Amino acid sequence: MTDVVLISSGQLRGERTADGLTVFRGVPFARAARFAPPEPVAPWDGVFDATRHGPISPQPPYRAGAVMGEPGSGLVQSEDCLNLTVTTPGTEGRRPVLVWIHGGAYTTGAGSLGFYDSAKLALEGDVVVVGVNYRLGALGYLRLDGVSPGNLGLLDQIAALRWVAAEIAAFGGDPRRVTVFGQSAGAHSIACLMAAPAARGLFHRAILQSPPLGLKPAGARTASRIARYFTAALRADPRTAPVEEILAAQQAAIVRAAGPGGLYSVPPFCPTAAGPLPGPGRWLPSAAEAARDVDVIIGTTRDEMATFLTGKPGVVRLEALPVLRRGVEAVKKTTTHWVFERPSLRFADQLAEAGGRVFTYRFDWAAPDSVYGACHCVELPFLLGGETAWAGAPMLAGADWPEVEALGELLRASWLSFARTGSPEAAGSWPPHTPGSPAGVRWSGPARSPRPSTTP
Repeated sequence: MTDVVLISSGQLRGERTADGLTVFRGVPFARAARFAPPEPVAPWDGVFDATRHGPISPQPPYRAGAVMGEPGSGLVQSEDCLNLTVTTPGTEGRRPVLVWIHGGAYTTGAGSLGFYDSAKLALEGDVVVVGVNYRLGALGYLRLDGVSPGNLGLLDQIAALRWVAAEIAAFGGDPRRVTVFGQSAGAHSIACLMAAPAARGLFHRAILQSPPLGLKPAGARTASRIARYFTAALRADPRTAPVEEILAAQQAAIVRAAGPGGLYSVPPFCPTAAGPLPGPGRWLPSAAEAARDVDVIIGTTRDEMATFLTGKPGVVRLEALPVLRRGVEAVKKTTTHWVFERPSLRFADQLAEAGGRVFTYRFDWAAPDSVYGACHCVELPFLLGGETAWAGAPMLAGADWPEVEALGELLRASWLSFARTGSPEAAGSWPPHTPGSPAGVRWSGPARSPRPSTTP
């Protein structure tokens, strides 16, 4: 069964699912030439078939596959990738809207991956959920004079939010109650969006899951260095080179930037301190200026860096030496603290000091047989996707899916309550953050989570 809606560009046909939801896939929200800002979509004649996923941004193999499992196949890659997925319980009424911005180190991922299926959120919360595809890697974040201004992926996200503001009512959503939520690079993107004047007023609440806020937008010098790595590997005009050559040069730049052993895993293709972002040093202070207008949840996982370091060849060699094993674990904990936990809590302090309502958490649950612990990405199966999508995830080794679902029901209830009311207390007590305090709640298991935190 299908449903048809009318938006400003024309008619869209979505697919009615067995559980009563309607899903509109591959919906174009903008168009863009290579290295050009997004522009509005031209109207179409007839009915656009939105029953199949649209293309995703060209990208290398999935970066976190060793931890999350492989995302599956079947999604076409194309530079014509500015599309989104809308999942709605019905096209009548005005429901809260959640907009998902996926992670993947600004290089991989898509809002349309099976990992990010939003059916449970839409059903349990009676909300409309939007998953966004945006440009990645060099195509989205290369900053090269005379070729690309940088931050194109961020401009794509702003274009998607403008589309939501203009069109979501046709899908039963309320454009005055928009919550953006994202993980990793997606959460980092949300902090950037909070700092970008062009995004002000396009969302009203924000959930930042594991944002690497210790990584600032790249300055001009760093962006120029990455551009040199890229052009040295490409040896052709980036504006006309085949996309396969673009990806190969991108990977060469990533490897070169990562250094010996690949231990420096900071994404080289990422937002830069240029339009639409403020200049260097003004990123998070500018984001905090939105505190009174945007309610925020922000949190991290206990063992973030395990995703990036556990199993790395260089790390494995070090861990093989008993005298160094304890030091390696200390490095993982210290890096987790400085890249993820500490800057997230400092940002929460800034928001609270500016008069905002902000809630903090730490996700401590870990699967019994996983070597990754409570790693980066481990909370995702509790919010999005289903048992089939996550069946091959090493980070869930030994976990019973009913246990995942039990904790997931509580976590989703909190996210949904926040989207609806601005308070995440549906699953238990969760006081607002006060400056200088540790994470507000710890998520560790269905019998104990969320629970107030009293220790750092």
